[in-house]
Amino acid sequence: MMQALPFYLAYPFIYMISRSPFWILYRISDGLYALLYYVIRYRKKVIIKNLTNSFPEKSVVEIKKICKANYRYLCDVILETVKTFTWNENHVKGRVTIDNVEMLNGLYDKNKSIIIVMGHLGNWEWAGPCFSLNCKHQLAVVYLPLTNPYFEKVLKNSRTKFNTKVIPRDNTLRTMVANKGTISATALIADQAPTPIKSALWMDFLNQDTAVYNGPEKIARMLDYAVVYMDVQRIKRGHYEVHPTLLFENPKEADNGEITIAFNRLLEEGIRERPETWLWSHNRWKHKRPSSDSK
Repeated sequence: MMQALPFYLAYPFIYMISRSPFWILYRISDGLYALLYYVIRYRKKVIIKNLTNSFPEKSVVEIKKICKANYRYLCDVILETVKTFTWNENHVKGRVTIDNVEMLNGLYDKNKSIIIVMGHLGNWEWAGPCFSLNCKHQLAVVYLPLTNPYFEKVLKNSRTKFNTKVIPRDNTLRTMVANKGTISATALIADQAPTPIKSALWMDFLNQDTAVYNGPEKIARMLDYAVVYMDVQRIKRGHYEVHPTLLFENPKEADNGEITIAFNRLLEEGIRERPETWLWSHNRWKHKRPSSDSK
């Protein structure tokens, strides 16, 4: 009952927002930006710290400008995610496009499953429906379930539209092994702080000594799945392009750590080009390299 109450109080408003036309949706986003940035100051210290450490060459004024743009972008992504609760195929096709489909479908024709690696760059929630509506692979998205079962059901329903499947993060490897007979594409967002930290790979990322998640590499090598990096770029407000890049068709031939580093280098390049569209509010650098490790 304690979890049901906030859901039934909030959902009518969420539903009305989701049904709103896009121009109203973005006016709401503008209001949310003012609230988060000026009043609540949501994780502002974390964002400023992360930006300052990542871009030591930028001035205080430049950092503040990126910070404000990032808040605006975060609010847009939040409202765009709410929109997915009620949007349809025409919305997806009119607002998200994907290139290099021939490469992806060529892998499918070779009976080659793929692992998609991506970061919280661009609108990751909109990339899935676009992929499912344009590509041959059965898409499965790895995600962290919400603790509230009522909100979890709504979000899961929105993510599984257009024949997309979802895999709870703790069941990733078990599910992928069980479905190995299906030609699939499994998407993992792999740019947050890894756990457990002792198994992480360390590298220089955005001018900082960074622990990076190497789970996708281990799974790709184990199952011999091709590795594709997916870059989601905002063209203008409410419109995105998805750019897939084949990193390794035969991951077993790659050196240890090569796949993880290649993914993070492309992600870093995208962040440097479009810093306002990454999730800077995450406490990405909360871990320090164990003293037993050497650079």
